[in-house]
Amino acid sequence: MLSRFMSGSVRNLEREYNCTVRLLDDTEYTCTIQRDAKGQYLFDLICHNLNLLEKDYFGIRYVDPDKQRHWLEFTKSIAKQMKSQPPFTMCLRVKFYPPDPASLKEEITRYLVFLQLKRDLYHGRLLCKTSDAAMLAAYILQAEIGDYDPGKHPEGYSSKFQFFPKHSEKLERRIADIHKTELIGQKPETSERNFLQKAQMLETYGVDPHPCKDVSGNPAFLAFTPFGFVVLQGNKRVHFLKWNEVTKLKFEGKTFHIYANQKEDKKIILTYFAPTPEACKHLWKCGVENQAFYKLEKSSQVRTVSSSNLFFKGSRFRYRAGLVPSRSCPSITHGPRLSSVPRTRRRAVHISIMEGLESLRDSAHSTPVRSVSHGESFIPRSRSQVADTSEGMAVISDEAYSPSDSVLPTPVAEHSMELAVSRQINGAPCSIEEEKESEASTPMHGERGDFGADSRSAQEGAGGDSALSEVEQVNKFVLSVLRLLLVTIGLLFVLLLLLIILTESDLDIAFLTDIRQTPEFEQFHYEYFCPLRRWFACKLRWVGGLLINK
Repeated sequence: MLSRFMSGSVRNLEREYNCTVRLLDDTEYTCTIQRDAKGQYLFDLICHNLNLLEKDYFGIRYVDPDKQRHWLEFTKSIAKQMKSQPPFTMCLRVKFYPPDPASLKEEITRYLVFLQLKRDLYHGRLLCKTSDAAMLAAYILQAEIGDYDPGKHPEGYSSKFQFFPKHSEKLERRIADIHKTELIGQKPETSERNFLQKAQMLETYGVDPHPCKDVSGNPAFLAFTPFGFVVLQGNKRVHFLKWNEVTKLKFEGKTFHIYANQKEDKKIILTYFAPTPEACKHLWKCGVENQAFYKLEKSSQVRTVSSSNLFFKGSRFRYRAGLVPSRSCPSITHGPRLSSVPRTRRRAVHISIMEGLESLRDSAHSTPVRSVSHGESFIPRSRSQVADTSEGMAVISDEAYSPSDSVLPTPVAEHSMELAVSRQINGAPCSIEEEKESEASTPMHGERGDFGADSRSAQEGAGGDSALSEVEQVNKFVLSVLRLLLVTIGLLFVLLLLLIILTESDLDIAFLTDIRQTPEFEQFHYEYFCPLRRWFACKLRWVGGLLINK
């Protein structure tokens, strides 16, 4: 706490800060920003540097000293958001994945999304079956090195590229076979577009996983995609809710609730527990932003939302268009750098600096949101069929979903899960000792369990939540009323104290003079105020004498 206070004091003395933003190809953009510069200013600089016009899908992410990730807010000061000491380090990342990335107008935008999906594949976020993984890697290979050439590409050449967290020799041979035989003659732009079309069809497309636990204590990953809210456990997707089915997102402490209405007026409540209150709030903010981006036509349609508690724990948030840093990831060395992409590939519009910044600023205030719920043509046919199953489970891969710990929004090794609370929701008793043990527990994301039982237990927990929801609402209402009452009493006390000070002062005001002439005030003045003032004066003289003698 002392170090943060001191770092804040040092920042206040500086007028300019150095800021470094890591781009998607691992190059760095360095600039100097003013002390009061807002996030929008930095984002505009980066977009202009990249000639990026379709900027709505991107954001700037940073990590605080507690290793919690955040998205940089555009309307707030950068220095006030950063809890670390300058120079600041952030990252440009895709924040909202396009529902149909291959149909993006600008090639530079498609290329940036391509780089993001390569990172997702490398870190295990974009998990898929072996056959799909081989095809994706072959597209990357074709885009990076072109056609297979026996003179340039010796046996085992594909093993020099790290496409996945881990892969076998059999998969490497399959990648090389596809590259040699099926992709001959494809241009880099075509391979990148085919890669985007293939990746878009996967169940884990657009997934930025948030590690949590369900009401039974089983590890799970929550994520928000262009098509809705998903829950991943093991190698399966156990829940999928389309954005037009989600009615409410709510958090309280470490507890995250999802309210949804499905077919035939079927209402469900899903409850999960985040590692920390900060992680839960970050999860909630991501959900609100994603739902607003994909469901509404314009960001101005978003209503201000807040958590349930009044005054003390309430959190208010309004969606703002655009922007991301992340923890430093292992460098992916293959692939061209953004700075070396030919100008013909970028197809960027050549505009002046002022015109560019004006267009970026104007579009930031009136950004049309890419809507999925209003345009089902964005969803591929296979994904539309999957969406109809809603809660039906789907196998996403041959192995358990376990993205790299270093790239999760919250460090896995530092989780402290709400097992005690989940047991209470399920009706099981919980002792203080068990509570302490549960807080010290660490989830194992490689675990495999009975996924049918996990799904059933999650549904049973949802039923228990609906049964207790009325009691919880009554309790929260009573707490809110009590807090309102306490605040009112406190305000009245402050006002009374202020009135006494004013009446005892020498201010010559009509209503104060009238109060001083009343018998009640004279009685209060001589019987209470004067003796109390003499007592305080005596104590002050006594303390002053002690200090002088020392």
